[in-house]
Amino acid sequence: MSLTWRGSALLVLLCLIHIGATHAAAQTPRPIRQAVVGTAAATPELSTEELEQVLSAGSAVVLDARPYEEFAVGHIPGAVNVAPKAGVPMSMYVSDVAEIGRLVKGNTAGPLVLYCNGPHCGKSERLAGELLAAGYTNVRRYQLGMPVWRALGGVAQVELEGIAYALTNDRTTVIVDVREPADFKAGSLPQAVNIPRSLVVDAKDMGEVRRAKDDGRLPMNDHNTRVIVVGADAATARHVAGRIALEAFSNVGFYAGAVNDARARLTAKP
Repeated sequence: MSLTWRGSALLVLLCLIHIGATHAAAQTPRPIRQAVVGTAAATPELSTEELEQVLSAGSAVVLDARPYEEFAVGHIPGAVNVAPKAGVPMSMYVSDVAEIGRLVKGNTAGPLVLYCNGPHCGKSERLAGELLAAGYTNVRRYQLGMPVWRALGGVAQVELEGIAYALTNDRTTVIVDVREPADFKAGSLPQAVNIPRSLVVDAKDMGEVRRAKDDGRLPMNDHNTRVIVVGADAATARHVAGRIALEAFSNVGFYAGAVNDARARLTAKP
C-alpha cells in the first residue's frame, strides 16, 4: 500500500467520522426547555427557557392572545390580555391590534411576545400577522403556549373571575389556602384545604405537600384536577403552587391577591 493511498484513505475516514458526528449532533434532541415548535410563520419563536428569561427581566410585553375568560382561569404570570377584534367569528378569534396599540402607547418597535393554547392554536400566529401588517417590528411567539408551560412545571396566575368561574362550574376544583391554620379556620374560600406555607420550604423539603397527597388534601386520583392556591399575598401563594406543580399536578394556578379580599368580593351582593 503506497503512502499516497494510505493518506487518501485516512482523509476519507476522517471525513466520514466528521459527517457521522455532524449527523449525530443534528439528531440530538434539544433540551426540552430549549425546544420550539418550529412553525413556518414570519415571526420567530421563543423556547420556554427564553420566555422565562424575558419574564424575569421584564424585557418584553407578554400578550395572552386568548379570550379574557380563558386568561382569567389561568395565564402565564406577568402576561396581559386585551379585547378581541370586533366582527370576527370565534373560530378565527384574534386580539384587537388597536387595543394593543393603546397598551404599548403606540410603540411599534417595542418587543412583544405572544402565546395562546399550544402548538395547534392559531390565535398567536393570526395576531402576529396582524401586528406585522400594522407596522410592528419586534414580534415573537411562544408557540408552545399554556399546555407546555404547565407541563414543564409552570404555574398559572388566576384572576378573581377565574376563581368565581371554577367554583361555579367546576366542582372538582381544589382551593389550597396556604395561610397558617388559625387564619384558615377563621374563614376561607369554598372547597378549600389548608397547606401552610411555613411547612413548604423548598423543592428539597416537600414533606407537607406529600403529606397532603397521602391524606386527601390533594387529588391523587386525577392529577389534571384544577388546583388554585390562595394566601395572604401573591408570593406565598405562588411558592406553594410551584411546589405542588413539581408533584406532577398539571393544572395549578395561584391568585395574586389576598384571600380575604377575594372572599369578600366573591360573597359581596351585586
